[in-house]
Amino acid sequence: MSEAADALPNVHVRAEVLVQALPHMQRYDQEIVVIKYGGHAMGDRAAAEDFAEDIVLLEQSGLKPVVVHGGGPQIGRMLDRLGIKSEFREGLRVTDEATVEVVEMVLAGSINKQIVGWISAEGGKAIGLCGKDGNMVQARRATRTVTDPDSHIERHVDLGLVGEPERVDRSVLDAVLKAELIPVLAPVAVGADGQTYNVNADTFAGAISGALRAKRLLLLTDVPGVLDKDKRLIPELSVEDCRRLIADGTITGGMIPKIETCIYAIEQGVEAVVILDGKVPHAVLLELFTDYGAGTLIRRARA
Repeated sequence: MSEAADALPNVHVRAEVLVQALPHMQRYDQEIVVIKYGGHAMGDRAAAEDFAEDIVLLEQSGLKPVVVHGGGPQIGRMLDRLGIKSEFREGLRVTDEATVEVVEMVLAGSINKQIVGWISAEGGKAIGLCGKDGNMVQARRATRTVTDPDSHIERHVDLGLVGEPERVDRSVLDAVLKAELIPVLAPVAVGADGQTYNVNADTFAGAISGALRAKRLLLLTDVPGVLDKDKRLIPELSVEDCRRLIADGTITGGMIPKIETCIYAIEQGVEAVVILDGKVPHAVLLELFTDYGAGTLIRRARA
């Protein structure tokens, strides 16, 4: 009797949490939420299981989650194991024919099916796909230029078979979502000439969310969100704020392409994008179902 009495306060707290989550669940009912899952959180089994639980709970709560995953560290380990040298230019992996075969094998094969397995283990029904399936994502060769700091002359950077989404056909995703399945997407796409391309997962997620007019795009990363110059988290930004912070040097390095993806998605009709730390337990649920944002919210204009 005493054990039951001691448990009651904890039960009441849990009930209160559910009540507080109700308006958030209603806001997202039948809405599409695209979640880009990546970073080192993917390599942690406990974090991966938490993530799978979050995705299943979203689907059971009436949302339509779409998962896009990366896998850079896993690709790197496989390339090392096979003795294939890899280099990076401007933050992107240079991809030749040998490398793109490994990329497709790791992303669309082992990692994709592993995530599907985690979701299935938590009671969800997921299906693994990549951009090549149903010609979902057609890509073109990515182009990058860098400016020499001394001469200010721009030069082209050849990234090989790195691609950028050119066109998204949402028909396969619409059919999958209508069947109440959870799509898990690997960022591998095909060109108009049939060539396979390695696409940055953030960029791929931005293109998918834009095509689906998603309610939210969540970019799970290895950092808490966008930080100011004193390394403090910025809880909310407008598109205009983002451009200003890039111009004044507050947003630098690898965060710039993430922010550019956020801006692109919003301009394509996504209501808002959140950059958050994927290592935080149940970060997705904290962001969507509580009043406490788990990262940096980016929208067209600040409320």
